[in-house]
Amino acid sequence: MDITEGHNISTVMPDNSDNDFEKSIGVWEYDINYHAVKWSEGFYEILGYDPQDIDTSYAVFFDYLLYHEDKATFLNFINNRLPNSKPTVQIRLLTKKHGYQWFESTLHRFSGKHNHKISGSIINIHQYKLFELKFIKKDIAVNDSEKVITIGNWQLNPYTKELILSKECYDILEYKDQVKLSLEGFIGLFEKQFNTQLTAVVENAIKLSKPFDVDLVVKTANKNKLWVRVKGTAVIDDYGTCILIKGILQDIDKSKTRENCLQTNLDVLTEQNKRLQNFAYIISHNLRSHSGNLQTMIKMYDETDGEETKTEILDQIKNVTESLTKTIEHVNEIVKIQTDKPKDIREIDFLSVFKNIFSALRNNISAVNAHIEYDFSRAPGVKYLPAYLESIFQNMITNAIKYRHPDRAPHIRCFTYTMGGQVYLVFEDNGIGIDLDRHGDQVFGLYKTFHQNSDSRGVGLFITRNQIEALGGSIEIESTVNVGTRFVIRLTK
Repeated sequence: MDITEGHNISTVMPDNSDNDFEKSIGVWEYDINYHAVKWSEGFYEILGYDPQDIDTSYAVFFDYLLYHEDKATFLNFINNRLPNSKPTVQIRLLTKKHGYQWFESTLHRFSGKHNHKISGSIINIHQYKLFELKFIKKDIAVNDSEKVITIGNWQLNPYTKELILSKECYDILEYKDQVKLSLEGFIGLFEKQFNTQLTAVVENAIKLSKPFDVDLVVKTANKNKLWVRVKGTAVIDDYGTCILIKGILQDIDKSKTRENCLQTNLDVLTEQNKRLQNFAYIISHNLRSHSGNLQTMIKMYDETDGEETKTEILDQIKNVTESLTKTIEHVNEIVKIQTDKPKDIREIDFLSVFKNIFSALRNNISAVNAHIEYDFSRAPGVKYLPAYLESIFQNMITNAIKYRHPDRAPHIRCFTYTMGGQVYLVFEDNGIGIDLDRHGDQVFGLYKTFHQNSDSRGVGLFITRNQIEALGGSIEIESTVNVGTRFVIRLTK
């Protein structure tokens, strides 16, 4: 097919002055022995330079005029050209006014006893080369699009921002009609948190020719949220400039949903395993400690003759046994949290639970003259395990009383609210607080205590966190020493 077919040549050929420029022929000569270079007047003219503009030297030609990606091609041409090989080579040279343009050079060798020279001529073939590249790239684009289309393909013109989507893309986006979408409109279809990400990768593809492959959530025309994979590859010209971005849009919603579900389950299992390993280590350490103490006490009892001393040892054995019993109770309670299935989850009224716990702790509350404020109006109830919710209330109120400030009466405030469809329970007190900079990573650890309090066991918060996390919630703490503590509990997923 004639490359001029279907095209008006006058729209792509240079004007008259540039015609003279293109028709010029430049002659060059290189003396291998002396590394001397000669250029004809036509050589300067074809590149648009005056002789005084550039030095006539091999270094100027090779390091300045010749495009860096064509150096290997040119060297191979002048050093290794076989007798029957193509007598010309196409290279890009830097012109004065038009930047790099395509030229075609011939090559002739002259070898004699004292004469080792090569020479050639160059002509400007830039416009014809652009025609050739245009049609080659058009064929490549068609072939590539046929290969990459699995669901839908798209193309973006980086200059005009014109976006072309295939029918399959519109099907994924649930558009009945193939309405024209701008790049901005297309990016706007994606969820806000992914919108910025897609904008960034597209800009990098345009500016840096970086390919991208991202998984994003798009909102379809029917308001459905869908996981899709967006891939893009920059098509560049011979100067490394992006002239087109082409890619695919693929529906991956089912596989992504399964992947996210598996990852969530893996994260939960990993966290549970981590807690159980930590729990097993601590419990085994405490049980060994109790066992060792008992063995020591029994040995001392057997080796002692005095009745008074034996009585003292028996009292110590009794204390160790009681401590061991408490540890076993903690083990049972914590194991129960990890293994019980939450079959008894039901709608619970916060006020009812609060009143029950308040009644059970009435003597403790009165003894320290504690004032408890509550407000459950913003979230009256929640679907939860009753035993767990009662335990949370009891541990939170008991802790606030136990770690009250010695210079003031305890003031405890508990309230609920909803945010993002989730139910939150908050407990605030004006107690002695915790230094979170020192102990923040240990607050919810088993048998971790941070105050000189004889009642401290370091079990309540550990159990509370495990109960909350077992049902998919979370607990966070804010605290200031000598000011008070605030626990924010997210009860629902």
